[in-house]
Amino acid sequence: MILLSIHNLSFPIEDPVLKFLLVLVIILAAPLLLNKIKVPHLLGLIIAGAVIGPNGFNVLARDSSIVVTGTTGLLYIMFLAGLEIDMGDFKKNKWKSLTFGIYTFAVPFILGYLGGYYLLGFSMLTSILFASLFSSHTLIAYPLVSKLGIAKNKAVNITVGGTMITDIMALLVLAVIVGMSQGDVGTEFWVKLSVSFIVFALIVLIIFPIIGRWFFKKVDDKISQYIFVLVMIYLAAMLAELAGVEAIIGAFFAGLALNRLIPHTSSLMNRVEFVGNAIFIPFFLISVGMLIDFKVFFKSWETLEVAGIMLVASIGGKYLSAVMTQKTFRLSKEEGKLIFGLSSASAAATLASVMVGYNIILSETETGEPVRLLNEHVLNGSILLILISCTISSFISMASAQKIAESDNEDTVSGNSHEEENILLAINHEETVERMVNLGILIKAHENTENLFALNVINEDKNESSVKNAEKLLHQATDAAAAADVKMQALKRYDNDVINGVKNVIKEQNITDLIIGLEDEKGFSPSFVYNLYSGYLQNDDVNVLVYHAAQPLSTIKKYAVMIPENAHKEAGFFHALLRVWNIARNSGASVVFYAPENILDILQKIVKKANIEAEFIIMSTWQDGEKTAAKLKEDEALIVLMAKRGMKSYIPRMRLIPELLNKYLNDNNYLLIFPFSEFDENSPEIRSVGNHDDFVEIGNVIQKIFK
Repeated sequence: MILLSIHNLSFPIEDPVLKFLLVLVIILAAPLLLNKIKVPHLLGLIIAGAVIGPNGFNVLARDSSIVVTGTTGLLYIMFLAGLEIDMGDFKKNKWKSLTFGIYTFAVPFILGYLGGYYLLGFSMLTSILFASLFSSHTLIAYPLVSKLGIAKNKAVNITVGGTMITDIMALLVLAVIVGMSQGDVGTEFWVKLSVSFIVFALIVLIIFPIIGRWFFKKVDDKISQYIFVLVMIYLAAMLAELAGVEAIIGAFFAGLALNRLIPHTSSLMNRVEFVGNAIFIPFFLISVGMLIDFKVFFKSWETLEVAGIMLVASIGGKYLSAVMTQKTFRLSKEEGKLIFGLSSASAAATLASVMVGYNIILSETETGEPVRLLNEHVLNGSILLILISCTISSFISMASAQKIAESDNEDTVSGNSHEEENILLAINHEETVERMVNLGILIKAHENTENLFALNVINEDKNESSVKNAEKLLHQATDAAAAADVKMQALKRYDNDVINGVKNVIKEQNITDLIIGLEDEKGFSPSFVYNLYSGYLQNDDVNVLVYHAAQPLSTIKKYAVMIPENAHKEAGFFHALLRVWNIARNSGASVVFYAPENILDILQKIVKKANIEAEFIIMSTWQDGEKTAAKLKEDEALIVLMAKRGMKSYIPRMRLIPELLNKYLNDNNYLLIFPFSEFDENSPEIRSVGNHDDFVEIGNVIQKIFK
């Protein structure tokens, strides 16, 4: 069939196999060719779309298949922007985002209105809609920034938050102008628009998380989870359209709604990003390129005049807005450039507004020609605006993001200290493997992509069944880690005693953290408690984490963290605390610390550097903490910093914790952390921090860690 199609080849190509093959070749070739000459591949995909599109060589038509897949890509960009935003930073910078949103809406709007009304002679109604084209922007360069690992940078958070604000305002202007052009703007119109938008926002931001948490708790199938995410994106987009705003706002709100249910380090997040960056987003960029028609700019000087005014209003307005934001909040020069780069691209909302305005016919001339709200010169000028603004956005965003990433890398712990992190998972039971892997990924530092180990000790007579079971468990662990794009080193060891086997691996691999998983039904059995205290905890220079998972980590809303008196005097306290902080910031869950007042004072200083949602409650006695733990609600988890006998923070009642957990928290997640009690001269510098009484030094080290 395909041979016959190629033999009778004609443009545009209609054979679906050949069409898809050609698009895939473009997606594959663009990064390979353009990266060598330092041109962002996003720009290459747009240019490729212009070349093969109906206004180029007409190789492919911009038919429904391209439009549908491209629309998914556009929604994906907005969804990822909402999904990857750091909610702690977003709340911290909400007023900055609001200020930037007002700047980036108002400045281009004023320039556009002046240009449309006074220079081009448009009517007031047309000038307002014309001006709104430049107020919105599309985060077309966001995937570039995300790949460089600076998606949580303050400038990025401000820009993403401002995008939501300015796009909503621009699209509301569109809705109002359309209503006014049709003569139905009144009290009823405003009430309907306001109520429908509020209802839409409440449904997505409140109901979606409830549905998502229920689904992820009930369904383990990875494919079903991904399809569920797509359903949520399109459902939110549809609800947005029903509310009278554009679908991209719905996709962004869907990202915010699922933000805490899809941890940034999870395998599901890896799948969402992979499919979007590999297929949907490139299709969108190619579909945008297909709209570009270079020939129109040689046919009419008026088109060039309109395009010039549009470029000045849009690019100039976004630049002034970025500079104003930089000066207002005293950001660095590169952060100001990054804000301009991310916000300078006009594509999604601009194109939507232009097409709506172009399709509204106000009247007809004597010759029967339609008089449109936005004429063909504005339509053609918007295409040039899309091309040039996306070019500027790609180059400036990539250049500034690279400099910021390089600067951040110089300031990380790995760059300024010798902090070492080797995490060992002692896996013995099939049902606990994936949960332990997910915890290991969640607690690790962002830079650590290889120092995770999965160990199974064969303590039987090396029979074939035990060897096969070990290989099965290790394979399961490596697969679970690979799904999150993390390398897991599998270790199979023969030893007469499991605990001795674990101890030897700890020494050989210089392990810093040992994770042990509890079986759901057994919990703390007498044999496990004996092995824990008589065996695993005899490793004085290793953090030991005992983990019980009754539900997926992503569905936990809140962690209650119990810290005993004098815990800050232990050698491994801050190393253990770093694990708690990584859980909070990587999962997005809030944390409530229960501790003595002097420890809470230390934690409150650290929180300012960590950007997590934290609450602090004084725990007068250990019994008070036990009562709080016993009353945990559904979707809440417990973390307890424990101590061995002889340590400064040891409390005799800690021996009762296993019994308490078995009795009250069998249906909840909990994690016991036993900080290491000793360190040697070769230990990482952070291990020695717990022995200092100089809290200023502690703050400096913690600041480095969380930067």
